[in-house]
Amino acid sequence: MKTVPKPNAILFDWDNTLVDTWPVIHQALNETLRAMDAPEWSLAKVKMQVKKSMRDSFPELFGEAWPRAAEIYQSAYRRIHLEAIRPLEAAEAVLEEVMRQGIFCAVVSNKRGTSLRLEMAHLGWGKYFAAAVGSEDSAHDKPHAAPVLKALETSGLKPGASVWFVGDTIIDLECAHVTHCTPILYGDVATDGESYQGWSFAAHARDHAAFFAMLR
Repeated sequence: MKTVPKPNAILFDWDNTLVDTWPVIHQALNETLRAMDAPEWSLAKVKMQVKKSMRDSFPELFGEAWPRAAEIYQSAYRRIHLEAIRPLEAAEAVLEEVMRQGIFCAVVSNKRGTSLRLEMAHLGWGKYFAAAVGSEDSAHDKPHAAPVLKALETSGLKPGASVWFVGDTIIDLECAHVTHCTPILYGDVATDGESYQGWSFAAHARDHAAFFAMLR
């Protein structure tokens, strides 16, 4: 792990960075694939392939029929997500520590914004975040800079090295680089030396216990 600058702000990804939603995404996507007469995906494939927002990825998957597929997916997801969502171990302890230190904290997710905020409210986590920016809340989704700029609007801060961007996918690392934030890779994922499929990161926290240690 390299030395990283002290953060004035921390931007977290949501899915599988703070909460475990892989089972929900897997079930909703397979319901969609069945309805669209397409082969189902294994959980391993879902974890490998699901990175972009729906408005960016579904046109690639379903072509001109993507709006219908999006409606099916959203309906399936909304039916099950609040019952199935689970915080990752020690994630709330991390958020409590961020709040204790007075660090500006926000979520930048490629999940649709309405679903993101429902999940946040369901967990009672709204108190930890100054902003929660999801897909379609800004003109573009990650890895574009737009959602990061929106998340920082009320902070008085500009993107830069003192802003940590924490996430579990290449999209998160790319977004950090595009905005010149400090990229922090989260999760027990395989990496190639100091890069993650070409995108470098300043530190790698394999779980929230490790991330908590970084904060302290």
